Amino acid sequence: MVTMQDVAERAGVTKQTVSNVLSGRVAVRPATEARVRAAIAELGYVPNLVARSLATGSTRTVGLFVPTVSTAFYAEVVEEAEDVLDAHGYRLLLCTTRRDGERARRHLAGLTSRSIDALLIAGDQGLTDHLPLLSRTRFPVVLCAWETRAPAEFPVVTVDYEHGGYLAGRHLRELGHRNVAVLASPAHTLRVNGFRRAFAEDGLDVPAGAVHLAPEPSFRAGIEAARAALTAHPSATALFATHDVLAVGALEAARDAGRSIPDDLSVVAHDDTPEGLLMRAIENTTPTEPRPGLLQPTLIARESTARRG
Repeated sequence: MVTMQDVAERAGVTKQTVSNVLSGRVAVRPATEARVRAAIAELGYVPNLVARSLATGSTRTVGLFVPTVSTAFYAEVVEEAEDVLDAHGYRLLLCTTRRDGERARRHLAGLTSRSIDALLIAGDQGLTDHLPLLSRTRFPVVLCAWETRAPAEFPVVTVDYEHGGYLAGRHLRELGHRNVAVLASPAHTLRVNGFRRAFAEDGLDVPAGAVHLAPEPSFRAGIEAARAALTAHPSATALFATHDVLAVGALEAARDAGRSIPDDLSVVAHDDTPEGLLMRAIENTTPTEPRPGLLQPTLIARESTARRG
């Protein structure tokens, strides 16, 4: 087995220099680093990650919690997070909660005794009640895409969901829509509130009966919620979906009902592109301050909406 000492001798450097190149935590002159990496390649050296973690106290591993990878949003979150971590020399440990509170609790309990350098938790379904399990961990924890009230001890990076719903509502109002229905996941209260605020500015009401809940953010749930909405509100000229995947289901339901998109039914949705991962908390040796980060959404007008009247 090739050792770090073998690499050091081949490159003509000390064992500590090889360690510095591998960890990336100490600057090494480019020419020296090139010799070390050439020696690693020539000898086929593979670092002993267990030994390195014991010596440095770092596993170069970051945990990521997501509700699911079956939706495009969270699948892209995972890929973007992995890309950023890889660029910084970290590996990803992925856990899915499947929106199951007990499954989330087991994962969180397991991670408290596992060697990771940081934990990123995306989405809050089934997790909020179990976060106290992480209150005394040695690694930083960051919450992102968080839509319910977050515990004060954790930093949060999230989106202004209420404003996102408001932008969708203003877009439909500017196109002249008055009679609308909403397809919403149960956790998306802020998005619905913002949408209603946009109509209220013009003295219009979006009643509770116009909001049709989808039990989960899925294509099938979007179809069923849209069918219910179109049956209950046949004169509706627009649908607002609080999640992209619900909107995709709504397009299918509209076609089945003989409604033309966007000629006699406009569809607008929340969510488009996930945010990137912040590395600062991982590299910082001091405790992470629980500063909120509120990302402002923007409206992207596509071909699924049209002017009325």
